[in-house]
Amino acid sequence: MAQNRFSHGNGPSQRQLRVGELIRRTLSDVLLRGDVHDPALNRHSITVGEVSCSPDLKVATAYVLPLGGREAEEALAALRQNASELRHLVARGMSLKYAPELRFRLDETFDRMDDTRRMFLDEQVRRDVEAPDEDEA
Repeated sequence: MAQNRFSHGNGPSQRQLRVGELIRRTLSDVLLRGDVHDPALNRHSITVGEVSCSPDLKVATAYVLPLGGREAEEALAALRQNASELRHLVARGMSLKYAPELRFRLDETFDRMDDTRRMFLDEQVRRDVEAPDEDEA
């Protein structure tokens, strides 16, 4: 099988990134407008941080977090329960050959950023980071 001459890594393709961003914006708009008629879902203000797509663009994983991180599991359950209706609404706002299956996961990016900040505030880590390199001495 011929290789794509423009692909130089194992990361997502440009098409996957573009489609993921389009799905993210469309899903955010659908959730913001409250187009889904489910009170359990509409009572949460949900942020869609990122959407990653499979190579065939048939599965899209949305990384979401409710405002303030409160009731995250409840919001995730409401999203999963309404996944088919959300899929329909997202597909209606896009022009893809196939409507991707939507999967939802909690976005842990902010938690990891907080952990990293705490790590850099540690005195021992700060001392190691600020120490001059042996090559420079």
